[in-house]
Amino acid sequence: MKRHAFRNAIGGAALLAAGTAHAACSGTIYLTFDTGSQSQAELIAATLKRHHIKATFFLANEKTVRGDYSLDPSWADYWKARVAEGHAFGTHTFDHVYYEKDAPDGRIQVKPQFGAHAGQREVWTPEQYCTELKRVDERFEQLTGRRLDPLWRAPGGRTSARTLAAGNSCGYRHAGWAPAGFSGDELSSASHPNALLLKRALDGLRDGDIFMAHMGIWSRRDPWAPANLEPLIAGLEKKGFCFATLREHPAYSPYMKQR
Repeated sequence: MKRHAFRNAIGGAALLAAGTAHAACSGTIYLTFDTGSQSQAELIAATLKRHHIKATFFLANEKTVRGDYSLDPSWADYWKARVAEGHAFGTHTFDHVYYEKDAPDGRIQVKPQFGAHAGQREVWTPEQYCTELKRVDERFEQLTGRRLDPLWRAPGGRTSARTLAAGNSCGYRHAGWAPAGFSGDELSSASHPNALLLKRALDGLRDGDIFMAHMGIWSRRDPWAPANLEPLIAGLEKKGFCFATLREHPAYSPYMKQR
């Protein structure tokens, strides 16, 4: 089970996003979704489309409830449709690779969750880490004909100055989430019921916050998205919030011209 910590918050109020902001907006929220079991992939897409919302997706090649993987050719039509809708996309490392610690020789200790070396500790150079980020970009272009945006997100939100520098060196800026933007969808539904998670998000989210959820979590018995995504969006809209992709976020928009 993936465990995301309350970390990597992006501070400061955001400028209203171009193309989505208007006089009625009291602020902008940036919805982001990481791949997972993909059990909620279609629901998430349909909900965003119904509300005319553009979000940002972070992709890894994770095992899905279909028995395939989220970056297999079988998912090409799904990702092509999201590209056509105008969403943004970043790399989440190809094999959903967890950072563990910096090695004393300048390398990085990691543990992939999927792929040929799943569950094995490995020590990579920064260049190897960069290559892992690029693998998603290359596969996404093969599937959709489009490259990713210059964004990445570490599995579990676990980073170090060394991994951030590795990402920067190959053109990807790391995107975390605000403390109030942690959906909690991978926590136990017994101790963190959906109603509690929804209230926490609606009470805590502020202008410029990045919100993070998954496209399905294997371990959660009461899935987050079917119960919470629609009321979260409706509640934020009622408060006057608009939505935008990270392309419009002031922390990342300066880097978009690189692609």
